[in-house]
Amino acid sequence: MELLTRRLAECPPEFLAEPRLGDSAQSQGVHVHAVITDLMDDLGGPPLSPVQAAKFQASGRKALEKRNRLRLALIASWLCHDGYFRAKPVHAPAILVFLSDVLPPLAKLTAADLFITDQDRREELVRALVAHLGLTPRGESPAQAADRLKALSTVERARLVRETQKQEAHARKLREAMKRKAARQAAAKVQRE
Repeated sequence: MELLTRRLAECPPEFLAEPRLGDSAQSQGVHVHAVITDLMDDLGGPPLSPVQAAKFQASGRKALEKRNRLRLALIASWLCHDGYFRAKPVHAPAILVFLSDVLPPLAKLTAADLFITDQDRREELVRALVAHLGLTPRGESPAQAADRLKALSTVERARLVRETQKQEAHARKLREAMKRKAARQAAAKVQRE
């Protein structure tokens, strides 16, 4: 864990650069799909299909919405290029799924830069990757690793906030309904008297 979180903290500026947004000749920035293609090649994985490559490109009206996700994919590709993963090609397909499917919910909730600058976010990203690969950090049981990831998880925290807000809204509706019922009962009692 410590080696991977340190690797994130030492992420070179090339992986923090802006991703290419749009298809025009004037568009500048890093071609994220090319970085992921190179990563898969270095990990011994298969080349990206056009559908897979499209997940790492941003064009059209929603290009800006994809910016943070693409920035996080660049940062995570640096993490996944660690020698441990390069020595274990069996992980390449799961790493591609991690980059394309696991990262987007994180990117919707947290600025990509925080996965470099914030210790908890670095640990969250590393733990999310390790868990996705079915690995357990050294010195931890699977239950301890799952608990620690859950405690750090931005996605889990957002889910709990949404759930709490729903419960509070439901409780508020119940209180309002009880007040209306009490008012009706009081009005009915006054009319009977």
